[in-house]
Amino acid sequence: MGNTLKTGLLLALLTGLFLLVGDAVGGQNGMVMAFGFALLMNVGAYWFSDKIVLRMYKAQEVSEAEAPELYAAVARLATAASIPMPKVYLIPSDSPNAFATGRNPAHAAVAVTRGILRILSRDELEGVLAHEIAHVKNRDILIGTVAATLAGAVMMLARFAQFAAIFGGGGGRDREGGGGGFGLLAMAIIAPLGAMLVQMAVSRSREYLADEKGARYCGKPESLASALEKISFASKRVPLEASAATAHMFILSPLSGGGVLSLFSTHPPVEKRIERLRGMRRAAA
Repeated sequence: MGNTLKTGLLLALLTGLFLLVGDAVGGQNGMVMAFGFALLMNVGAYWFSDKIVLRMYKAQEVSEAEAPELYAAVARLATAASIPMPKVYLIPSDSPNAFATGRNPAHAAVAVTRGILRILSRDELEGVLAHEIAHVKNRDILIGTVAATLAGAVMMLARFAQFAAIFGGGGGRDREGGGGGFGLLAMAIIAPLGAMLVQMAVSRSREYLADEKGARYCGKPESLASALEKISFASKRVPLEASAATAHMFILSPLSGGGVLSLFSTHPPVEKRIERLRGMRRAAA
């Protein structure tokens, strides 16, 4: 299944979950209130997230004169992707990583750490930058905001359900029998978990898509695969002090977790990403 189609289906699933929970908990009025509140919060985050996250990691904008190779690579890839030139930032951290931010391609920024510049070759760095440019081109900040809005609305409705179950409310619809309170309590537990799983799955599908498009922009799938290997190894030795709220933005999650925890990860396993990229190289050959 294509990653774009998968993203659409996951967003549709989130929408369906929101409608189901909203109807069960508060009827139409409850749905509108929860969605409106979640939308207000996430629109604010969408509009100002670039400034907040850049300040959080002490990123400094650099000019072409200050970082000529980095600036030239971003400009070249932006042209390949047919987007305006993003602003370029440098993060004063020895941990290798990078991210893109901005509410749309006209207000985008690409940030890299000093650590990533030290360990990657020119081609590998171009692969990383191409991945971030692909995020900008794909409007992944917008898609992530839509997913966060729907998931947030589901979680708010679930909180309403929790209070209704505790204080004896029956939900948005009249229910026969005495199982209404138990049903609401079960929904209050299960619905947020389901919403979070779907939201994380949306994020992972966008990472795969950015890998694929980024590899095409730079024309070097192997360079991005090699960069991911180096970043994965080096970041374990020099971890980035990152907030869980911003982990999804980086090319490689600064947070660790395997096994069942990978279901709650914003990124696919790096081994699978590398395997897919090298599969692209073999297919091209």
